[in-house]
Amino acid sequence: MASIDYDLILPRRVVEMPPSGIRKFFDLLDGMSDVTALTVGQPDFVTPWHIREAGIESLESGKTYYTSNAGTLELRQEICKYLHRRFDLTYDPVHETVVTVGGSEAIDLAMRTILSPGDEVIIPTPCFVCYAPIARMCGAVPVTVQTRNQDKFKLTPELLESAITEKTKMLVLAYPNNPTGAVMDREDLEKIAQILREKQIIVLSDEIYAELTYGRRHVSIASLPGMWERTILASGFSKAYAMTGWRLGYLCAPAPLAKQMLKVHQYAIMCAPTTSQLAAVEALRHGDEDIAAMTDEYNRRRRYIYNGLQSIGIPSFEPEGAFYIYPEIGQFGLSSDSFCERLLYEHKCAIIPGTAFGEGGEGFARISYAYSVKHITQALERIEAFVKVLKS
Repeated sequence: MASIDYDLILPRRVVEMPPSGIRKFFDLLDGMSDVTALTVGQPDFVTPWHIREAGIESLESGKTYYTSNAGTLELRQEICKYLHRRFDLTYDPVHETVVTVGGSEAIDLAMRTILSPGDEVIIPTPCFVCYAPIARMCGAVPVTVQTRNQDKFKLTPELLESAITEKTKMLVLAYPNNPTGAVMDREDLEKIAQILREKQIIVLSDEIYAELTYGRRHVSIASLPGMWERTILASGFSKAYAMTGWRLGYLCAPAPLAKQMLKVHQYAIMCAPTTSQLAAVEALRHGDEDIAAMTDEYNRRRRYIYNGLQSIGIPSFEPEGAFYIYPEIGQFGLSSDSFCERLLYEHKCAIIPGTAFGEGGEGFARISYAYSVKHITQALERIEAFVKVLKS
C-alpha cells in the first residue's frame, strides 16, 4: 500500500499561506503565568442581560430549527432599520441583506463572490489579518498600500490612484481601523469616492467598529452619492454589543450582488445560528443604551492609555475609533517582534507586534484597551519598567 503524499494533495496557496501574526504571538503565551495581556480585540463586557435573556428564551421555547438561508426576515428588517436610524443607509431586508456567521464570514463571502483568479484587491495597511489571505484563496492578488502616521493612517486619494490598475476589482476599506484606531470622515471618503465613481471597482467596507467612534459619528462610504451601488457593507454584533461568541454578522449590498453572495452562503453555511439571530433582534431593538455605555467606557480607557504611553515616552497616534492604540516603538532600536517578545518574556506583558498587520507595521505595536483600567494600569507599569531597561 502506497503512503499518501500530502505535498501532492495540499494546494500551494494554502501551504504557503503564513499563519496569522496575531495567532503566532498568542502561541508564545502558552504555559506562561502572571502575564498581563492587552492583546485580544474582544470586549471585556458580558453580553447585556436583556440580549442573553432573549437567547435563553429562544432555547426554552424550542426555537432550535434552521432559519431561511439569508436569516430570519425579522432580523433582516431590524438590521435595515438600524442602519437607516444610525447611519442613514437604506437597504431592502428581502433582497439586499444576508445574515452571516460573524463579520468574518461576511468578508469571506464578499470576496469569494466577487473575485476571480488574477483580479487585484487594494488593501490599505496596517489592517486586520484576514483580507490578503482570503483574496489569495480566491486566486486574486492582494495589492497593499501603506497608510502613514502623518496622514492619520487614512487612505489618501494619492495612495489609491497609485495602486489602481486595469485588473483592480475591489478596494477593502476598513474604518474605524484595526489596529490603528484611525477613522475616515465624510470629507476623506468623498475624495476616495471621486476616484471610484469612474471605475468598475467594488468597495468592501468593513464597518464592524462603526459604533465605536469618539467625538464623531461614523460615516459609511455607501451613504455618499454614487457609492451605494458600488459598496458591499460587512458588519456584525461582536464589537458594538459585546457578542463575540454568538458569531453573528451581516452584509448588505445591491440586490444583484446580494443574490449571488446568498448562493455561496447557502452552500457553505446554510444559515447563521438561530439562537444568535433571535438575541440580535433584541440587541437592535433595545441596545442603543448599551452601545452608549460601553463606548463611554472605551473612551475613558482610550484617554487613559494614550496619556499613559505619552508619559512613558512612547509616542502614539491618538485613536479616533475602535478600541486599539498603535504606539511607535521603533525608537528603541529593536524590531517590533523583538520588542514585543522581550516585553513578554522579561516583564510578563503581552502586546501584538505591528508586523502582524502588514509590512508597514514595523516600528509599531498594537495594544487593545478592551480591558479594565486596572488591567491597563498594570500593563503600563510593566511597559514603563521595560522602557527604563532599554534606555539604561
